[in-house]
Amino acid sequence: MIDLDRVRADTPGVEHVAHFNNAGSALPPRQVVDAVVDHLQREAEIGGYEAAAERRDRWEHAYDALAQLIGAHRDELAVIENATRAWDMAFYAFPFKQGDRVLTGRAEYASNWIALKQVADRTGATIEVVPDDEHGQMDVGELARLIDERVKLVSLVHVPTQSGLVNPAAEVGRVTRAAGVPLLLDACQSVGQLPVDVDAIGCDILSGTGRKFLRGPRGTGFLYVRRELIDTLEPPFLDMHAADWQPDGSYRIRADARRFENWETYYAGKVGLGVAVDYALAVGVDNGWERIRALASRLRAELEELPEVTVLDRGAVLGATVTFNVEGVSASEVQRRLAAQRVNVSVMEASSAQLDFGARGLDEAVRSSVHYYNSDEEIDALVDGVRRARTSRA
Repeated sequence: MIDLDRVRADTPGVEHVAHFNNAGSALPPRQVVDAVVDHLQREAEIGGYEAAAERRDRWEHAYDALAQLIGAHRDELAVIENATRAWDMAFYAFPFKQGDRVLTGRAEYASNWIALKQVADRTGATIEVVPDDEHGQMDVGELARLIDERVKLVSLVHVPTQSGLVNPAAEVGRVTRAAGVPLLLDACQSVGQLPVDVDAIGCDILSGTGRKFLRGPRGTGFLYVRRELIDTLEPPFLDMHAADWQPDGSYRIRADARRFENWETYYAGKVGLGVAVDYALAVGVDNGWERIRALASRLRAELEELPEVTVLDRGAVLGATVTFNVEGVSASEVQRRLAAQRVNVSVMEASSAQLDFGARGLDEAVRSSVHYYNSDEEIDALVDGVRRARTSRA
């Protein structure tokens, strides 16, 4: 069980706002803030290089913490500035060619799709979208039917940015593993929200972020690459951290996942990321997931009772994100009115979710996203704010 009083006491932000933009960037616990500020202060006192050397154990700990969190080995992990760049570093390392196929789903994220399309246009590979099943999640049976020897990668967004759907990642992983096709899992919204184990899922690559459900610093992300796959992927760019310059003028790429990193890094953020993961592990991801689902379920149910409010989430399993529209009131206006009451939500536009919103004829949605530190009183404030937005239409 979550000790709500303790986690709220650890979260200074709850004194100022009812924060339902956790799918964007969650409120960090004070332990994370203190760790980042402390490292920055030390840099100011003795120098950046010197602080990194002095506190090597603190930023190296991030790799051990992440490994424990997702069931990986530390040499399979790279810490990168954000989840999108982590995803890119792995994806652009695949040597696609004419006739290759890449399979993705309707939950695909805009930045991922743009990268997929760029590479397809360059190489002659094709991108194919696996249909959804009756629940609105990737149809695993259709995926199995579509895989053949020309499929070189399956890209799956575990939890999309635009809805509460939790895609059946482990079922997808069983199909890709049996077919010998790498699975690239975008876990930007799932790591920290729900239990994620790379072996149980069967993914070969996973990208994640610090700022969302892990409650870590902005400007931090990470990449997992399965040991057996690392040597087969040459990163799209290298520097003197990712590779060693040899006396004969050649270079040797390092053997671990840090080949996907670069030399300059956000050391204070890396320290803070390790602290954030420690905090998540101490709270218990299973405990957090149980409370997140309960809060989100309650929020959906109460919003569905409001006339002229349409809840948009689909999926056999639903998580933290609750998306909805209010008839006659734009999503940005709902956001503005809620912000005036110190309630944070965000707006999701079709440009971030073309395959999903386009198919459903949606231009936009209000995106609210709970975390385990949210209270029942904050749920009440959000629902009341939506009710007021509905009844005060111009």
